Amino acid sequence: MKGISFVASWSGGKDSAMAFYRAMKSGGIPKRLLTMFEEDEERSKSHALPFEVVEAQAKRIGVPLIIRGADWKGYEEQFLDAMKECVESGISHGVFGDIDLEDHLEWVQKTCAKVDMEAVHPLWMEPRRKILHEFIEAGFEAYIVVVNTKMMPAHFIGRKFTVELMDELDALGIDSCGESGEFHTVVVDGPIFSERVPVVFSGQHERDGYVFLEVALE
Repeated sequence: MKGISFVASWSGGKDSAMAFYRAMKSGGIPKRLLTMFEEDEERSKSHALPFEVVEAQAKRIGVPLIIRGADWKGYEEQFLDAMKECVESGISHGVFGDIDLEDHLEWVQKTCAKVDMEAVHPLWMEPRRKILHEFIEAGFEAYIVVVNTKMMPAHFIGRKFTVELMDELDALGIDSCGESGEFHTVVVDGPIFSERVPVVFSGQHERDGYVFLEVALE
């Protein structure tokens, strides 16, 4: 990645943060963060983070944020539109946080190829726990903000991401990486930020089998 400009797929969670961090450490030059939002562009896809929180992350990373709003049916079209904009701005590579899910890797590579964007996966096929330990040792701070209650207990919502938490999840037979959608996180501090993102957690709500933590800026 040395000297290569890139756009990072940015969910606001731990895997996208680690992929960005790895790309930076290997000499890549971040030019954009891309976050996909719901159709109304108020909350991010999957992680359900409000726009102002994602914007605050981007400001503290120091990289311009671009967003696209879409339902799942129009997701690929809007994703391609954003990637095309990046390519036209001279950005040749996209960085993604995939670890070992073949289907998603194939979708990303195939879709990026449509606009001549090269997809890079800095975490690909590394042991999940190894990535998580590196994440914590690097000084990242993250919290669980979405729990799929069909896959894990709701009481994990709001927990800080630590080695102890990973051990608890593993002991229950729950993937501590959440790679199958068991949970999602928000990253609020770490080596890629100029300062901590000042978030507050003000409650939670449940919808369609998921529990969501209310995340806002102080």
